[in-house]
Amino acid sequence: MARKRADSTVLHGHRVVSGSELRATFVEEDGAEDNPVRLRRRILHGVVLVMLVGVIVAAIVVALAIMNGQIKIATAERSKAPVSVCPAATFDYTPPEKINLNIYNSTSRPGLARSVADQFAARKFIVGAVGNTTSSYRGVALIVSGAAGQSAAFSVQRNLPGSDYFQDNRTDPSVDVILTGDFKELAKPELVDQTPGQLSCPRENRRIVDESTWPIAPSATPTAG
Repeated sequence: MARKRADSTVLHGHRVVSGSELRATFVEEDGAEDNPVRLRRRILHGVVLVMLVGVIVAAIVVALAIMNGQIKIATAERSKAPVSVCPAATFDYTPPEKINLNIYNSTSRPGLARSVADQFAARKFIVGAVGNTTSSYRGVALIVSGAAGQSAAFSVQRNLPGSDYFQDNRTDPSVDVILTGDFKELAKPELVDQTPGQLSCPRENRRIVDESTWPIAPSATPTAG
């Protein structure tokens, strides 16, 4: 009796895949790349990945520019308009015989306080202390008073053009005049403007930093001068 020929496609009970079948399987899988749905999905993933990388790169560039000062971010503090420290009220011209005045010289010119005090006295101002002091202010003169003396300070400024008004904490209506480096002379008596107006604070137009923190009163005990 002839022996039955073994089936070459079966080995130990398992089917053996031939080379032609294996090649056909891979060709079918490769053909899946032509699937429109899968192709669109791959394109979408690629676009999202490129955009994500672009956002990360842009964020890094902006952060470095801010750190290096190439890009400045405006803050609420910088956008605030500077607050004026000069009184906004309008004052009438106070008669000189009602104004108590102290005269101080912060320049290197000897006798300046006494000379200017005599000129104010000739205009009927009531002159009190006269002496020398020190000041870091650069300008014509400082006119200093408390709130009660602002009207008197206005009249003094009309006699001393270009002077700068400062307010301190005194409660009486007296006014201090501190003569500084740019002082030249008082206004001529006949040219003093006696119409109502406001106090003048030229330092605000010069925008000098931290002038508002300067000491108002003389920084040293006045000496005769």
